[in-house]
Amino acid sequence: MVFRRLIARLTASAAMSLALFAAPAFADDPAIAAAAPAPAAAPAAPGRERVRMNQRVFDHVWNEVRREYYDPHLHGVDWNAARRTWRPVALTAPDDRTLYRSLRGMLNLLDDDHAGAAPPAVARRQDRLRERRAAIGLSLRAEANDQDSYVVEQVRDGSPAAEAGVGVGWRLITDGATGWTPEQDVVEGRPLVLTMIDAEGAARPTILNPRVMEPRPAFVADRTRPGVLVLRVEGFEQGLGRWMGEQLAGLTPDTDVVLDLRGNPGGRLMEADAVLSCFLPVNRAWATRTSRTGRRIQLRTAGGCGELTGPVANDVAVLVDNQSRSAAELTPAALQEARRALVVGEPTAGAVLISQETRLPDGGRLTLSRADFVTSGGVRLEKHGVKPDVAASATADDQRAGRDPALEAAVAALAEAGFGGRALSIDAAPL
Repeated sequence: MVFRRLIARLTASAAMSLALFAAPAFADDPAIAAAAPAPAAAPAAPGRERVRMNQRVFDHVWNEVRREYYDPHLHGVDWNAARRTWRPVALTAPDDRTLYRSLRGMLNLLDDDHAGAAPPAVARRQDRLRERRAAIGLSLRAEANDQDSYVVEQVRDGSPAAEAGVGVGWRLITDGATGWTPEQDVVEGRPLVLTMIDAEGAARPTILNPRVMEPRPAFVADRTRPGVLVLRVEGFEQGLGRWMGEQLAGLTPDTDVVLDLRGNPGGRLMEADAVLSCFLPVNRAWATRTSRTGRRIQLRTAGGCGELTGPVANDVAVLVDNQSRSAAELTPAALQEARRALVVGEPTAGAVLISQETRLPDGGRLTLSRADFVTSGGVRLEKHGVKPDVAASATADDQRAGRDPALEAAVAALAEAGFGGRALSIDAAPL
């Protein structure tokens, strides 16, 4: 299971007036004025090769949805009418930004968080996510209802963004008039001008100089709290089950486990099964998938938690938020239904279909839902998400002060015997 629109994790939107970003905002700083691109002229008509590639990309997306989408009725969308509307826009696109906006506009008709298209530059960054590469140190999220604005979710310590003073909660404006947009590459030594608004609403045009940085680890174990093991998982990537088995091996029975899936966009279905196998017995039913043809397949734990020969019995809490998606929703849902873990945090995103990625002719990436999904209890998480047992969230002041109310709530809940009377079970009998 993979996350929806890679682009959505790299852009955001704001309803503020674009007048805040007029040329005078740049004129006050000579360095920014020198690095800023010239005012955008009217887009030139695309050349013949551009039109041909636009056509190949659009037709690939349109045909794959028609042939492969998990719902053969496309949720009632008139797909031929969608083609008539969006194909002319795509063919005349002068650049990737315009082309992929037209693709996303068409895919949005499906009202499916897993249906999306990422332009080539975004796909290249995703391919190198765990490699040394040029970076600016920002994690961005697209805001709803505004395709020209992105919210800063994280700023990496020691990064160009941190050194420039960019803060969590700032907004990146990408209207195409000035400044960098996520459809463009990030290259070492090539300064980027970002049109930003800070947390107080002030315009903050910012120059960032990308430099090569070491990749962030996908999985991190924190043992700094006595009697608590916190396992932070950035994504359900290859090797997660093996790593988790290593962390849980030899754990004393009185050590509580916190599985942190906040901001996790999902990933591989087999790694989700491996994580569940760390806490549930082999052959435990945890979900049902339904293909385009209507065939139903019951998913059962396969026992792939590294070298562990069986599930651990330690008490478990799972942290989630509104950016926990896909595999990061089905995992806490399965543990919650099995009464094996306490879910703490915010309701999840409700983006839980089984999807697959394919490459597009220009190097971009299409993500498309290939199967429906319900929990072993028959609950459909799509559009609903997972409801936490204990509600907890961080305010902007908490984030700035480095406080983590959800983690504190999880640790406190685990300290209560049996989660306040709630029984946990690792009964080996499959359901």
